[in-house]
Amino acid sequence: MIGDIRKKGYVLPLGMNSMKKFVDAGFKLKEIVIKEQHNCRSTDYWEGKERKFLMLAHEYIFILEKADDHNPI
Repeated sequence: MIGDIRKKGYVLPLGMNSMKKFVDAGFKLKEIVIKEQHNCRSTDYWEGKERKFLMLAHEYIFILEKADDHNPI
């Protein structure tokens, strides 16, 4: 499981960047499961405070398959 993060107010799409590296390395992407994020340590801090961003509330599970040398993509 991997989630995205914010740095200096902007989203860093760690999930999508990681998935792309696997695909570029020859893996086949079979499924993307998007899971609601629970028990995030920063949620309590931001609850009730005025903010100019949306809370990141998801994580990814990528189902990958190693490419077969005889049957590449």
